[in-house]
Amino acid sequence: MQVVELVEMIESAIPHAKVRAVDLQGGGDHFEVSVVSEQFEGRSLIERHRMIYTAVGEAMQREIHALTIRVMSRHEEQALARRAAARE
Repeated sequence: MQVVELVEMIESAIPHAKVRAVDLQGGGDHFEVSVVSEQFEGRSLIERHRMIYTAVGEAMQREIHALTIRVMSRHEEQALARRAAARE
């Protein structure tokens, strides 16, 4: 699977999300994704991960062997950016 395909799958399932994906080994089967979305607001980490797994669907059974998931809401992303700026 290509990185762009993975990103498109997640963006289709979670509109307006900011999605970044990296092929960790270059073989198209080990990925790390970072997703920021307002839809994550008020949802548990498990619920957020389920949203990602639902988005990638059967690719987890066929093409993706390993998927590292990092998710946060837009508010969490902004708070993280503020903390990082305060450290500088």
